[in-house]
Amino acid sequence: MSLDVERRIWFRKPAVEWDEALPLGNGRLGAMVFGSVHNERIQLNEDSLWYGGPRDRHNPDAAAYLPRIRELVFAGRPKEAERLAALALTGLPETQRHYVPLGDLLLTFPDLQRGDAGPYVRELDLSEAKARVSFKMNDTTYYRELFISCPDQVLAVRLTADRPGALTVHARLSRAKWRYVERIEKIGNDTLAMRGNSGGEGGVDYRAVLRCTTSGGSLQAIGEHLVVQDADEVLFYLAGATTYRHSDPEAYCLERVEAAVTKGFQSVEEDHRKDYARLFERMRFTLTGDEELRELDTAERLERIKTGKRDNGLLALYFNYGRYLLIASSRPGSLPANLQGIWNREFLPSWDSKFTININLQMNYWLAEPCNLAELHEPLFDLIERLVQSGRRTASVMYGCRGAAAHHNTDLWADSAPQDTWIPATYWPLGLAWLALHVWEHYQFSGDKEFLAKRYHILQEASRFALDFLVESPEGDLVTCPTISPENTYVLPNGEPGIFTYGATMDNQLLRALFGACKEAAEVLATDEDFRLELEGASSRLPQTTIGKHGQIQEWIHDYDEAEPGHRHISHLFGLHPGNEIRLNGTPELAHAARVTLERRLASGGGHTGWSRAWIINFWARLQDGEQAGEHLQQLLRKSTLPNLLDNHPPFQIDGNFGGTAGIAELLLQSHEGELHLLPALPPDWQDGQISGLRARGGYTVELSWTNGQLQTARIEAQRDGSCQVRISGSAFIEFPVTAGGVYLYEAQGEPSFVEVRG
Repeated sequence: MSLDVERRIWFRKPAVEWDEALPLGNGRLGAMVFGSVHNERIQLNEDSLWYGGPRDRHNPDAAAYLPRIRELVFAGRPKEAERLAALALTGLPETQRHYVPLGDLLLTFPDLQRGDAGPYVRELDLSEAKARVSFKMNDTTYYRELFISCPDQVLAVRLTADRPGALTVHARLSRAKWRYVERIEKIGNDTLAMRGNSGGEGGVDYRAVLRCTTSGGSLQAIGEHLVVQDADEVLFYLAGATTYRHSDPEAYCLERVEAAVTKGFQSVEEDHRKDYARLFERMRFTLTGDEELRELDTAERLERIKTGKRDNGLLALYFNYGRYLLIASSRPGSLPANLQGIWNREFLPSWDSKFTININLQMNYWLAEPCNLAELHEPLFDLIERLVQSGRRTASVMYGCRGAAAHHNTDLWADSAPQDTWIPATYWPLGLAWLALHVWEHYQFSGDKEFLAKRYHILQEASRFALDFLVESPEGDLVTCPTISPENTYVLPNGEPGIFTYGATMDNQLLRALFGACKEAAEVLATDEDFRLELEGASSRLPQTTIGKHGQIQEWIHDYDEAEPGHRHISHLFGLHPGNEIRLNGTPELAHAARVTLERRLASGGGHTGWSRAWIINFWARLQDGEQAGEHLQQLLRKSTLPNLLDNHPPFQIDGNFGGTAGIAELLLQSHEGELHLLPALPPDWQDGQISGLRARGGYTVELSWTNGQLQTARIEAQRDGSCQVRISGSAFIEFPVTAGGVYLYEAQGEPSFVEVRG
C-alpha cells in the first residue's frame, strides 16, 4: 500500500535517555522533549550559546618553519615534518570554542506522582513540527502540545485535560542542576528569568525567560518556581537569547514572550504551522510498503530493521525526518547546523559540537538544494563569509599567502586557525576551499546571478590561497604541501606509519573542482579574465587521479597501503561525490577503480560511523548501483540510528541524517553531468513509488512516479529558458527546448518524449 503519510515518529512510553527524546527547533532555539508523566524535562539549546569569546590563535612561528616542513615532506621524512608542525603550526591555544546547552525547562506534576498511566503516546508530527504527549491517569486524560515557532521565536507549551481543574504543575528553569546558573529570578507572578554568562574570556551573556498563563485555577511565583493549581489549561512561552545577537537579551526575551501572550496560542500556532508548511510541503515521497507496520511504534519498527527485515515506510519517514531536522536547525538568520544540529545536552560535548569542515558541515547541507530547501543554505553562506574574513589572516600569518584559508574546524566566532594537535586532521588548510564550493552548488541549482555576484569573492579568495599555497613537487607537479588525506594514515615501505604527504588525491580533486567553479563563475559574471587563465594553468599542473596497485583510486601521491584499510574517511573519492570528476559515463576506468576502493574499504569494516555510511550511500548512488546503495541505507538504520531516529556516530551526530536524506534524493535524481538522470539508482525493494518537489541543477523541479521499478511519469518544471537533457535509466535519452515557467510531461506509453503541458 502507499505510505505517503509517513510523517509521524511515535512511542508508547516516555523517553528515559536523551537518545529517545524528540527534537524541536526553529534554527535558533532547540528543545528535546522527554514526555515523562510525572516530571517532564524539556532540554533547551540556543544556537549562539558557546563557551568563551573570540581569540586570535595563530601561531606566529608558522610561516618561518613552513619551508623546513615542506623540505622534510619532499625528502620522505614525514615523521620529522609532523613533529615540527606540532610545534610551529598548532594554534595557540590549540582548541577552539565549544557549543553548550541553554538549560532545562522542568515541569513537575504533584497530582501525577502516584499511579500508572493508561494508554500513552508520545509523538513528533513532522507535518506540523509539533510534539504531543497524551496519557490517562486517575480517570483523566492529559494532553501536552509543544512546538518552537520561527515567526514568534518562542517555545510554546500547552497543557490540557479532559476534566476541568485537573492541571496542577510546578515549573522552573535549570542549567546543569543549577551549577552553571548565576541567577534565576521571578518577574511578577507569571515570569521567570534565568541569567548567566557562558564563561571563558569574552563569553556571551545568556538569558532564558519563561512566561505562564492559565485558564481557571491559580498562578503564582514562589521562589524559583511558577506554581499552577487546579487549572483547566496552562500555557508556557519560553524565549532564549545571548549577547551574540542582542545587546540586552533579557529585554528581547521578555518582548518575545509578551508578544506571544498578546497574540494568543492559536495565532502563534497557526503562524508556526504556515511558516513550517511553506518549507516542508514542497516535497512528498511515497513508497509502497506494508500498511500494517504503521500500527507499530517507531522503536518497534526500527528494531525490525535491526533484525534484517525491510520497511519502506520507515525509509520514507527517515527521508521526511532529515528534511524536518534541517528546517529545525538552519533558518535564515540562524547559525548553520553544527555537528549535532542545535541539540546538545553536554557542557563539553564530543568534538565540541562545533562545525567540522573536512566533511561533516558540508554533509549537513548536501540535501539543501536537491530537497528544495535552498534558503536553508543561507546560514552556511553567512558563516563562510565570516570565515573568509578570519581566513585572510590565517593565510597571511601562517602561510604567507594571499586569499583566505581555514582548517578542519571552526566555531561560533569563525575561528580559522588549526584545531587540536592531532596530525591526521589538524594540519589541513583546505576546509574553506571545500566550503566555497557550496556557493557554486547553489548557483548551479538556482541560476541566480545576483547571488553569484554577491558571493563570488568566496570562490576567489579560496582559490587565491590555493594558488599561493601550491608548490612544485620533485616530479614537477603543483602540489599542496604539507597536507594529509583526512583523517587517514599510510604505511611507508619500511613499515612505519606516515601521515604528512604532498599532493594528496583529495586535494587535487578538490582544487580542480574549486578552480573550475571559480573560472566558470568568473565567465558567468564576465570578470577576472587574467585570473581565469591563472586558474587554468594551475589546474593543468595538479597531479591527476590515478589507479593504484590494487585497482583502487590511489589515495596518496605514492601508492601506499592504508594503516587502517576500513577507515571511515574515504576522501580520495571526493571526485565521485560530492565532486563530479569521476563519472560512470565519462570516466569509466576511474569509476571502476572507485568501486574497487569502496569494496576494499567495506571488506575491512568501513562504514562503521553513521556519517561515513551516509557518504557510502551517495557513492553507490553515483555509481548507479541501487542494490548496494539500498543495502547501505538499511545498514545506516540498523547500525547507526538511535531510537529517536537521530544518527549515531557514535555518539549522536546529525550529519548521518542529512547525508542519508541526500543519498535518497541522489538515488532518484542526478544532475551533476549536465543532464537530468531519472531513477539512476533505484533500489530493487523500491518497486513502486512517487516523489515530487525534487530540484535539479539547471533550475528544474521534478516529479517522478514508477511502477515495478520502471518510470511511469515524469513532470519537469523549468525555471529558465534553455535546452533540457534527460536520461531515463534503461530506456532513453531525450533532449528538448524549455522556457521559463514551462511544464513538461513524460508518460511511459508510446515513444519516449516530453510534451509541454503548460507554457
